[in-house]
Amino acid sequence: MRIERSKTDILILGTGGAGLFAALHAKQADPDCEVTLVAKGLLGKSGCTRMVQGGYNVALGEGDSIERHFMDTIHGGKWLPRQDLAWRLCVGAVERVRELENEVGCFFDRNPDGTLHQKAFAGQTFDRTVHKSDLTGIEIINRLMEQVWNLGVEKLEEHRAIELIPAKDGSGVAGVLLIDIREGVYRFVQARAVLLATGAGPTMYLYHTPSGDKTCDGLAMALRYGLKLRDMEMVQFHPTGLLGGLRTRMTGTVLEEGLRGAGGHLLNVDGERFMTRYDPRGERATRDVVSRGIYAEMRAGRTTPMNGVYIKMSHLGPENVRRMFPGMVKRCADSGFDLAGGVVEVVPTAHYLMGGVEFEVDASTASPGLFAAGEDCGGVHGANRLGGNGVANSTVFGGIAGDSMAQFVRDGAPLRDPDETVIDEGIARAEVPFGQKRGDLFELRERLSQAMWDDVGVMRDAAGIARGKAKLVEQTDELDGCGLPDGDRTFNLTWHDWLNMKSLTMISEVIATAAEARTDSRGAHYREDFPETGDLETTAYTSVSLQDGKPRVEMVPVDFSVVKPGETLIEDEPAGKSAVA
Repeated sequence: MRIERSKTDILILGTGGAGLFAALHAKQADPDCEVTLVAKGLLGKSGCTRMVQGGYNVALGEGDSIERHFMDTIHGGKWLPRQDLAWRLCVGAVERVRELENEVGCFFDRNPDGTLHQKAFAGQTFDRTVHKSDLTGIEIINRLMEQVWNLGVEKLEEHRAIELIPAKDGSGVAGVLLIDIREGVYRFVQARAVLLATGAGPTMYLYHTPSGDKTCDGLAMALRYGLKLRDMEMVQFHPTGLLGGLRTRMTGTVLEEGLRGAGGHLLNVDGERFMTRYDPRGERATRDVVSRGIYAEMRAGRTTPMNGVYIKMSHLGPENVRRMFPGMVKRCADSGFDLAGGVVEVVPTAHYLMGGVEFEVDASTASPGLFAAGEDCGGVHGANRLGGNGVANSTVFGGIAGDSMAQFVRDGAPLRDPDETVIDEGIARAEVPFGQKRGDLFELRERLSQAMWDDVGVMRDAAGIARGKAKLVEQTDELDGCGLPDGDRTFNLTWHDWLNMKSLTMISEVIATAAEARTDSRGAHYREDFPETGDLETTAYTSVSLQDGKPRVEMVPVDFSVVKPGETLIEDEPAGKSAVA
């Protein structure tokens, strides 16, 4: 089997906000350091950051503070976040937004007095979401790309990472095994430091927001490598995914939270505003609460023609809506809806994994030389991510990762000899479908998405989770026997669909296993058979490792290192009180 080999100082897997910020900071810290970016697609066109509409949370407004942002994050995460990570997010957001403006060159919307405009997002005590209209992600990625292109980084576009390769002596990571999608050859890149920033993406669900190339490859590689994943039961469903029909590419894409923050109404088929039936905050409740409210209406049959609910903005004035949300208005128009003057059908859509690799404040992991940032990581958000904290997370910890890796290389990190056995095993795993009898990958993909939506979705119980796990085991066996129609490896997209399915089924089983282990309800994880949250003082998070090829869960107590349940960092707020408690 042909394997091409190369070397670099820093290898970055992923070119979203975390990956690009890491490259920028690494080259700024050490211009002589060789940095190589790996993109599963095209550089600047891949990654979920580009798709961000809403904005970037940062405590800048009068009366707001890092402490308030932190407490909102902790309350929104239902006391599950790792508090030193959450604190670093809130502090770092202030530093990073200034960098985005003054150094990277982002133009965010401003108030008449020249200050940054900050809009309302659900679950927060202040309007603290900085934005560029409703196209914030495109602004950030375009400006980052301009900076990174000028730094002389190496680029491996349309390269798929399939295995993290340890050193032969067990001293850390040696590099990464890739597939060159264009050429169909394997490539091993040896590196002194590796960043996992592939962006996860819960695309195993029937309705989902990330692009189809987001298939949890990084999390699957991390598990096989021996790292632990935390909070994997915490799958965030965004309440308002566009519903254009099951077979359309637009279905599942987000209609951003700013619509509800600005005063948008959710209506059932009878034209009733139903959210106050589920939460006094109505449409501005946190994403998990609104998603469950919509799901309850769906189960009760009070649904629109395509089995969702409506979002209505016209009462705010059609011209105002067109001015404030031009991207959303166009997106809806492309699907035949008039967001500004009519109603649009929406459905809860799998949006973000709060869970991921266990990592440290400096972005390091348990394996020397292996770093992680962005949605591949767990611990920052806990049980629920506040809208606007996602792109802040990617850029804050992406920059930290770049600084840390540059320092790691400067401190004399070696190029480690790889464990050739693991390279061989990675290739053998990828080669499984060749030579097998042709199967129906599309049908398997449909069954996976339906099983996860029905059994391990917005609302869960023991019977459903067990049923879902049984389906996943069956589908994993079927996938291993599913062959390809074409043996050519050059741009063989069906092969990569098969590899996508391998990652998705593996991580789906992890999600289901963690959901089964958590017998209470927290944020995005709602157990109908265990609807209560339980004792906050004894809060524990799920930590999943791979043992004998199967996920195993350990419940680990949360370290309340900054603030304990019942306490607050805000002087004028009673202990235990918050708008998102």
